[in-house]
Amino acid sequence: MRSAEDASIVEVVAGVIADARGRILLARRTDGRDLAGLWEFPGGKCEPGESPEAALIRELYEELGIQAEVGAPLIAVPQQYPHKRLRLDVRRIDSWRGGAPKGLDGQALAWVPPQKLASYAMPPADRPVVAALLQPDTYLVTPSPGDDDKAWLDALQRALAAGVRRVQLRAPDIEPARRRRLFAKAVTLCRKAKAEALINGDPALAAELQAGVHLRAAQLRALRERPLPAGATVAASCHDAEELRAAETLQCDFAVVGPLKPTPTHPDAAGIGWQAFAALREQVSLPLYAIGGLGPADLAEARSYGAQGIAAIRGLWS
Repeated sequence: MRSAEDASIVEVVAGVIADARGRILLARRTDGRDLAGLWEFPGGKCEPGESPEAALIRELYEELGIQAEVGAPLIAVPQQYPHKRLRLDVRRIDSWRGGAPKGLDGQALAWVPPQKLASYAMPPADRPVVAALLQPDTYLVTPSPGDDDKAWLDALQRALAAGVRRVQLRAPDIEPARRRRLFAKAVTLCRKAKAEALINGDPALAAELQAGVHLRAAQLRALRERPLPAGATVAASCHDAEELRAAETLQCDFAVVGPLKPTPTHPDAAGIGWQAFAALREQVSLPLYAIGGLGPADLAEARSYGAQGIAAIRGLWS
């Protein structure tokens, strides 16, 4: 049952429409509307009592002149704007009839190659949608290697073979020289698998190894500028809205939020739960992974609360 507070949220639906070349359709918001001039995934508001699917079919017919076949959910993004709160429910469009989409409301349309979507100025709620389309939905955090580096590297290779494409290399309990040697080998494995590697807490080592960096929450408060240049991924661990805003100010590419649930290492620590995660999701436009007691089976639920996906140690480590 929705609360009175939930009733104040504007429910919006949008469609990801791809042509035969794989390009994605964007529509430009017309003059006189909120956020005029920005590009967005086409769609509109749900009417009272209207299902998201019915609303999207209606909106795409009214705006583009097409009869759409609505497919699977992609992500639902809660977002706080200065004058309203909304939830952007994004669905894939499997096919449509009616010819090429047309801007029936006078809006400009653009067919955009996926890799260029991020270069279009968009409303805050649409940025996580672009990430959901292009970036990995799982983020492996490595466990301690203990005394056996070879076994750790073998396990990493198995995780990469299983499809992991974004990895945070974390080994805080080993001495620096060993850590550098181990991470150099791990970055090479990730590169061969076309996976992205991020070094936990050490921008200098990340730059040396040509990897990304994952900042600890405490580092966010100390840094005044992005620690790596554009093109190198910067991420952060966050636990509250202040830390998330700091990550956004530093131009982090994504953040990790949690813990969502109790974990084996902290079984007595209550997780924040999905509602609290969604409340934090509203405050920024960064892509966010949820962490804490989660695994691949939680991906659909995570996406329904606006998460890019899940981050995990045990849930992703082979």
